[in-house]
Amino acid sequence: MFQVMPILMGIFFVVFFGVIITLIVKSISTWNHNNTQPRINTAAKVVTKRTSIHGGGETNAHNSYYVTFEFESGDRLELQVRGDEYGQLVEGDKGDLQFQGTRYLGYTRKNH
Repeated sequence: MFQVMPILMGIFFVVFFGVIITLIVKSISTWNHNNTQPRINTAAKVVTKRTSIHGGGETNAHNSYYVTFEFESGDRLELQVRGDEYGQLVEGDKGDLQFQGTRYLGYTRKNH
């Protein structure tokens, strides 16, 4: 039994650090991909909004905010936005969306 514990602990640490390294590589890859994409400014409509809560408890919860935009072609794109932007966007808004890859840059509402 005592000979198995060091092996199990070693496997645990290898898996743990493997997951951390994988997350770091994925984040850097996404960041790099977005930087190589052109900045696009196009007409879009706010179709829907949603939130995602991660973590738990009273102090460890984290909200992520997402907005789905629809282009004139009918294509849709969901982008993660900051909380203050999320609160100002309303379903049905029409305006100009600025984005780069999967990175939301801004939205300018057009007056109806």
